[in-house]
Amino acid sequence: MGATYDFDAVVDRRGTWCVQWDGVADRFGVDGLLPFTISDMDFATAPEVLAALRARLEHGVFGYTSWQHDDFRSAVAHWYATRYGTTIDTGQLVYGPSVLNQLSQLLQMWTAEGDGVVVHTPVYDGFRKAITGLGRELRGVPVGDWAALERELARSDAKVLVLCSPHNPTGYVWTAEELARTAALAERYRVAVISDEIHADFVHEERVGRGHVPWTRVAGDGRWALITSGSKAFNFPALTGSYGLIGDPDDRAEFLRRMETAEGLASPAVLSLTAHIAAYREGAAWLDAVRAYVAGNLAYVAERLAAELPEVGWVPPQAGYLAWIDLRAVGVDDAALQRVLVEREGVAIMGGAVYGAPGFVRLNVGCPRGKVVRGVEALVRAVGAVR
Repeated sequence: MGATYDFDAVVDRRGTWCVQWDGVADRFGVDGLLPFTISDMDFATAPEVLAALRARLEHGVFGYTSWQHDDFRSAVAHWYATRYGTTIDTGQLVYGPSVLNQLSQLLQMWTAEGDGVVVHTPVYDGFRKAITGLGRELRGVPVGDWAALERELARSDAKVLVLCSPHNPTGYVWTAEELARTAALAERYRVAVISDEIHADFVHEERVGRGHVPWTRVAGDGRWALITSGSKAFNFPALTGSYGLIGDPDDRAEFLRRMETAEGLASPAVLSLTAHIAAYREGAAWLDAVRAYVAGNLAYVAERLAAELPEVGWVPPQAGYLAWIDLRAVGVDDAALQRVLVEREGVAIMGGAVYGAPGFVRLNVGCPRGKVVRGVEALVRAVGAVR
């Protein structure tokens, strides 16, 4: 009999310095709100990961560490082979403290101030901060608008396409044909591709009828990097740590030089390595179970919205635990809605304007069902109060 997991159990995260619960006032101005915000989950990580971390802690020595060893490399290769049916070249692996840090390093390698960086909209706010913070010009194209994508890639100063695959915040899963088409366009216009695939492990394959396709399978001869981490799916971002694959040997060498010398990040966090190896070697059953539970949460959201706000016509995302909800059909004012959510309902739900999409909200349902119920009912009441 397989292992069972209790995702209905409530883990009290208050007082643990977490951004979602303890830092809610930083974004919403009020302490004590029930949060459905930043994209981490309220579930404890996989028991297999916890066991590996405890065993490493028992060793007691935490000296400088290397990621360049077979335990880590082979675990990543095993994951790609078993989850995605993909053979990767482990010689292309690189490592960094976070996906956004890798993004920043690659943008500095492949662009100069003022260059254009193309992204799909709505856009994850971390991308916007990284791109504009480096003095590059963010150029957005709507998901699915191929004419706009080609037009922006064809501009002479467009240097990089930052692809979010699957897409955040919409949860869209690109098809193999769409990715191949994207790769061909990027190669035609000599635009490098940085594919952020941190949400890949949370594709709801049973619903959408297809799985995630890693960029390595479509990359071709263009300049590219795939950046990702096990931290999203297995819920250990606070351990830090991410990895990537970079196609060109010279680009890979330059990336490693930057990390080890310019950035002083030669030694990774040992607990992150431990967690990744355990997750990729032993955590598949837990991931399948938590994804199924989250799919149930998303189905509940769809059911309640269909009953209470049918004009919204919301359907669950193809990937992830973030419900991206278009409220424009009910004609609510964003600011008024947020006031009611915060002041009357006592909940924190991300407004779509954060991602360049007023009229939407992003509701994190990576949590026990009881919390989801409270959040959805609060949202329904708040929309009713301001529509």
